Amino acid sequence: MSPFRSTTRAAAVIVVTSLGLSACGLAEGDSEGPTADDKGVTTITVGASPTPHAKILEYVDTELAPAAKIDLDIKTFDDYIQPNVQLSEGTLDANYYQHLPYYEEQVEDRGYDFAHYKGIHIEPFALYSDKVKDVKDLKSGAQIGINNDPSNQGRALQLLADNDVITLKEGKDATNATIFDVADNPKKLTFKETDPAQLARSLQDLDAAVINGNYAIEADLSTTDALVVEDGKDSPYANFLAVQKANEDNPGLKKLDELLHSPEVKAYIEKTWPNGEVLPAF
Repeated sequence: MSPFRSTTRAAAVIVVTSLGLSACGLAEGDSEGPTADDKGVTTITVGASPTPHAKILEYVDTELAPAAKIDLDIKTFDDYIQPNVQLSEGTLDANYYQHLPYYEEQVEDRGYDFAHYKGIHIEPFALYSDKVKDVKDLKSGAQIGINNDPSNQGRALQLLADNDVITLKEGKDATNATIFDVADNPKKLTFKETDPAQLARSLQDLDAAVINGNYAIEADLSTTDALVVEDGKDSPYANFLAVQKANEDNPGLKKLDELLHSPEVKAYIEKTWPNGEVLPAF
């Protein structure tokens, strides 16, 4: 989640929903999107996971947005559902928290009329443990925490397969594998499906857990402490800015995306997460 405190917590954001659309919010399908005020400044309400997304947005808001006449109203969310719900409802002008497989699953399942821009950053998955220092030391029957999100469960299993911990059935990989698609499991590992936000908090009760990058960062876990780390090269899991389809060409939203792909943001990511917990995707 974030240090600048211009953000609000998820609970506060959800209250806004119950009160109706905010003054700058847009109903789904509104073709206008955020517009400039009489001073030429465009306020954009963006939903984001607290870390690293909101931190990156806060850097942009402080260092780059004023010169571009952009003002960001950043709303933070601890879950993966509400940012898309509120983008659809118009409470948000954009959100920044998801990668393409999750986005496509949500659009298909919920019928969202969204668009997205190019990837900004990647958060590699990693396997962490408080019990062992090497993946080879996992005991027979060890309990492994794994997220219960279908679009990410296969990704976690693929990480284990890539490191010879398990194998997956033919035709199963990061895009479609579930815990029922494990073929060879020589250590007879058991998998405990857990909400992604709870995995880091549950680590002490598990032998190991594959943890989403943003939640690992929040828990002060570094990839230097991980047993194995996902390769970020050519990753399909770059996180991007998503908007309502009707507003894809909105000048303010396009300008924000341009700022998020600037050399300054790339340098900020590399400086803030020097151990590769977050990687630029451009």
